[in-house]
Amino acid sequence: MLEGKVAVVTGASRGIGKAVALKLAKDGAAIAINYNGSREKADEVKTEIEQGGGKAEIFQCDVSNFHACENFLGEVIKKFGRIDILVNNAGITRDGLLMRMSEEDFDAVLNTNLKGTFHCIRFAARQMIKQRSGRIINLSSVSGVVGNAGQANYSASKAGVIGLTKSAARELSSRGVTVNAVAPGFICTEMTDVLPEKTKEEAAAGIPLGHFGKPEDIAEAVAFLASEEAGYITGQVLCVDGGMAM
Repeated sequence: MLEGKVAVVTGASRGIGKAVALKLAKDGAAIAINYNGSREKADEVKTEIEQGGGKAEIFQCDVSNFHACENFLGEVIKKFGRIDILVNNAGITRDGLLMRMSEEDFDAVLNTNLKGTFHCIRFAARQMIKQRSGRIINLSSVSGVVGNAGQANYSASKAGVIGLTKSAARELSSRGVTVNAVAPGFICTEMTDVLPEKTKEEAAAGIPLGHFGKPEDIAEAVAFLASEEAGYITGQVLCVDGGMAM
């Protein structure tokens, strides 16, 4: 259980981030809910956590902004006094064929998905080092493990998250901080809901288990890596993808 722990979850207002926030709160952690766009959805997550007897606060931040992340994590420390768990979930897509992809679409995805993860690790790690304990879980993707046509920017960002995870794990391990990544496959979220039915069927046919996962499947994996039971695991990538990347 995570009683007395403080967990920061970026992009926690919906989808996988919301499921992670709810799961960690259920396990006893106080949650710093980060959002960028929708305060209304963040409020809904906070309300749901509080109705379940948990504690949560909301923090707006565009994780692609270095100084905004410094302020955001500083405010979390000021509010809660510590950071025990950091879940870097915030991410965007700007899909398109490589030959047609604009520089702006490439940069936007790298800035949020990869640099945003770096920014949050950089400003949370100092507090974790002081505590001589911490859990950092970064959301990568099956696309970052095996690549995906039409997602050169997204796949590159998520592959970069894996390299960042391994480097951070080596740097922080001596201070009692573990760093791991979870790589989801196709998960039923707003991001996949917009796909045409035929595309979904074709995607499911390529999954050994034959169906999309649920946000809760990812949340369970994150909660395990955040737990005391995972204290001897660091620098690893846990694929939660129905077998796609094996």
